[in-house]
Amino acid sequence: QVQLVESGGGLVQAGGSLRLSCAGSGRTFSTHAVGWFRQAPGKEREYVATISGSGGHMDCADSVKGRFAIDRDNAKNTVYLQMTSLKPEDTAVYYCAARIGGVLISNGAGYVYWGQGTQVTVSS
Repeated sequence: QVQLVESGGGLVQAGGSLRLSCAGSGRTFSTHAVGWFRQAPGKEREYVATISGSGGHMDCADSVKGRFAIDRDNAKNTVYLQMTSLKPEDTAVYYCAARIGGVLISNGAGYVYWGQGTQVTVSS
């Protein structure tokens, strides 16, 4: 069982930056690939980024590539999403999720554990 808690969301102006954190519980956290997803009002959940358990492999969606970066510190059981050059269309609730095993996938259905989400609002 893995519990996830996101933090770091807030209100920021377009062009600004935010760093989201996803704190995980359990001794096996480092064996889980972790992904970030987001959902804007009236829209479907969207894949943002994912990172392997070791942190050696990562992937970002084309919509955020070059602006967002994912990283993790397994000593702190935490995965980060560094967001820069934020745009109003990045406004959403951001969720982190962990899957059993280390293979990187972008389909949210493959993730078992989910956090409660953190709101990110980007003003124009």
